[in-house]
Amino acid sequence: MKITETKIDVRYAETDQMGVVHHSNYIVWCELGRTKLIKELGFDYSDLEAAGIVSPVINIDLDYKFPARFGESVTLLTWIDSYDGLRVVYGYKINNQNGQICAHGSSSHVCVKKESFRPVSIKKQLPQWHEVYEKNKKSN
Repeated sequence: MKITETKIDVRYAETDQMGVVHHSNYIVWCELGRTKLIKELGFDYSDLEAAGIVSPVINIDLDYKFPARFGESVTLLTWIDSYDGLRVVYGYKINNQNGQICAHGSSSHVCVKKESFRPVSIKKQLPQWHEVYEKNKKSN
């Protein structure tokens, strides 16, 4: 199983009036990690879009455990939690610089044709992605 590590410096603009990272920013960070993981697996999401395929989020689930604050650095771990040839579930864990878990969770995605939003079988339409995702998904 491949795990990508993304370092993020918490910016002031990402915090709320309580001085902690606003919950919406964690979702943006997950996207950074997901894009980095895809790149480290040898692919580029923009190539997928150029082929007329997009991969929308169909579910996201994040548990917030400990606040990240301005001036801190966090580390985002990203991996393929499950994959079945059609649906991909990415896993995430965000730790602060002291090793405390700030958030963890997952997002589910499918591939669809950009024009019609009709589902696309990754296994059939993107065999190279399928092979790499099978090889790198979490072993249960």
